[in-house]
Amino acid sequence: MTSQLLRLKGMGCAACADAIERVLRKTPGVVTCSVNFGAEQASVEYDEQQVDLATLQQAIAKAGYEAISLDTVAASTPEAEADAVAIQEATQFRRKLILGGVVSAILVIGGLPIMTGLHLPFLPHWLHHPYLQLILATPVQFWCGRSFYIGAWRALKRGSADMNTLVVLGTSTAYFYSLLPTFFPAFFQAQGLPTAVYYEAAAVVITLILLGRMLESQARRKTSAAIRKLMGLQPKTARVLRAGREVEIPIAQVQVGDLIRVRPGEKIPVDGEVVSGHSTVDESMVTGESLPVTKTVGDEVIGATINKTGSFQFRATRVGEETVLAQIVQLVQAAQAAKVPIQGLADRVIHWFVPAVLGVAIVTFCVWFFLAGNLTLALLTTVSVLIIACPCALGLATPTSIMVGTGKGAEQGILIKGGDSLELAHQIQTIVLDKTGTLTVGKPTVTQFVTYQGTANRQELKLLRLVAAVEYHSEHPLAEAIGRYAETQGIATREADLPPVTQFSALAGRGVQATVSDHWVQIGTQRWLTEQEIAVKVEPLYSRSLVWEAQQQTVVWIAIDGQVEAVMAIADALKPTAAAAVRALKRLGLNVVMLTGDNRATAEAIAQQVGIQTVFAEVRPDQKAAVIESLQHSTVTIDNSKPSRTIVAMVGDGINDAPALAQADVGIAIGTGTDVAIAASDITLISGDLWGIVTAIQLSRATMANIRQNLFFAFIYNVLAIPIAAGILYPLFGWLLNPILAGAAMAFSSVSVVMNALRLRRFQPRHSL
Repeated sequence: MTSQLLRLKGMGCAACADAIERVLRKTPGVVTCSVNFGAEQASVEYDEQQVDLATLQQAIAKAGYEAISLDTVAASTPEAEADAVAIQEATQFRRKLILGGVVSAILVIGGLPIMTGLHLPFLPHWLHHPYLQLILATPVQFWCGRSFYIGAWRALKRGSADMNTLVVLGTSTAYFYSLLPTFFPAFFQAQGLPTAVYYEAAAVVITLILLGRMLESQARRKTSAAIRKLMGLQPKTARVLRAGREVEIPIAQVQVGDLIRVRPGEKIPVDGEVVSGHSTVDESMVTGESLPVTKTVGDEVIGATINKTGSFQFRATRVGEETVLAQIVQLVQAAQAAKVPIQGLADRVIHWFVPAVLGVAIVTFCVWFFLAGNLTLALLTTVSVLIIACPCALGLATPTSIMVGTGKGAEQGILIKGGDSLELAHQIQTIVLDKTGTLTVGKPTVTQFVTYQGTANRQELKLLRLVAAVEYHSEHPLAEAIGRYAETQGIATREADLPPVTQFSALAGRGVQATVSDHWVQIGTQRWLTEQEIAVKVEPLYSRSLVWEAQQQTVVWIAIDGQVEAVMAIADALKPTAAAAVRALKRLGLNVVMLTGDNRATAEAIAQQVGIQTVFAEVRPDQKAAVIESLQHSTVTIDNSKPSRTIVAMVGDGINDAPALAQADVGIAIGTGTDVAIAASDITLISGDLWGIVTAIQLSRATMANIRQNLFFAFIYNVLAIPIAAGILYPLFGWLLNPILAGAAMAFSSVSVVMNALRLRRFQPRHSL
């Protein structure tokens, strides 16, 4: 099975998307497909042994549309090219709108005496002459409205009808009917028929619909721009060795097997294997490992990670869509093409909407012409029905909100894989948090530092400077933690800024020692210092160490010239926002649970600090999914209700979390974790900040509320507008909807849905919960 994302061109309304979807479903070998009108994309899953991409594109082309495969690597589709296409389309829209707007204004002003029934002496008589109106309206009808005729012809060729059909029928009826009184006014006068023309109705309707489409197009570009900002993680070029020379080429041209050189500070362009040299690489963005990882010959490197110190060469093993970064890009693209389940009702309505409207228009004409004997009334009501009954608002209601919501999520560092994930996220009742790397930072951090002499004369900083000088020469992870702590205390940790160190030695499993500024400094375990006959039961240091050990923290003892002077506690510290984020999740009405493989004492200590009451500790990786399943079949009381099945979200960052992420209704991966966890999740938090969980849930709730508002507006609009356009109020109150107002109402319905969806761009997470 193969999954493919296609960018679609030529769609004018939601009925077009429905037509493409039906064509794809009828293609042998296609298993599932989903066409998103708002995103102008199609997501297709098919059996490549029965059908290929070219066949799919041909099927779509026969339906009258164009499909282009979306490359999942951002670099392969230059932003400049996409921007050039967008600028060209916008320029064409503006030209047509300017002409349509100017002509429509002249025609409406010229037609005021007829429309209002008033004598307006300040208007020149020739301004509402039928010949002048014909000359002005013709280019609007056939140049500005050309796309509608093309779309209607395509629909006719495939034996269907869409919004273009309605627009063409409505405006053409007004335009071509107006030709008769224009050239044969005497015939109409002899029959006692009015000689009014409706050129202004056709011109204004076309202009208003073009305006609506332009606003929709701008909305799409704005959401796409938000997504593109996320794609800047990938380097643009690679330094490839070819024929013994270094050649800098675009990353899209890198091939498997190429030798690539990476210098200090550069991003690794693609995934590969080191063949010469050595270095340390910061892989935190991909693997979650905060400390730089040493790379030598034979080690694997991952694209988009950062080379820290040395220079090396590696052989490319995965390029293009196979790299880890490409998988992240693919998540965003899939979200743009996704549909939420709530859209199903709107899709079913759209499928039958246009044929139903054509039926209503025919009935309307027959009623007013045959029963009332009024040709003018029959034409006006029929044109109004055809114009006002556009399914665009229904078609835009869901995908536009999804586009804006996912785009806003990307700006907030939240990648949402699909529409079903977005819809489920607002229904979450229980959220399960992994400990290491999720609640905690996932790396050793100095949590306590206490000296025997206290803070008098700032002795602790002098002592810490000696310690930092020794640890600078150590490669142990705890040394890195001590170095970072020293920097936070204002101590420079570069070798040139530290006291000189001599006689340095490291004893595996014990500690390090060296001479610094004529002082013999020893840093290590209590047992090692005891073996060195150094007294460690020094108060208050010894009692502090016992408390820290009970909290499962690593205690580091520091001795100067054979005397214990200080102790440090090092642990996997809580993320700064962990406790506040947990409180916010509870205030959102969620049941918060911790799930970890660590020992119970450590787990409960962390849980107490963040305010979590339910803890599952000492759980093996293969047991985590079973815990999630048991929670799903339990019941919790949320807002005084007891659901039969609990919607459970799992938050994790490692490979061992992947089964639980897949089992959960909504899997949320910390973006600083592994690519396996990201692939198994439904939502990815790029930054790793726990506030991202709160933001994702709030964004989901805001997006779903926005979709419901849009669907309500769209349904109500069509339910009320069509009967009024058909003239149902005319016998009672004499009210009749002018085709111009019908066109304005139709355009307003689509624009209002888009504008309501764009309100999501102002979404801001409420971190004050």
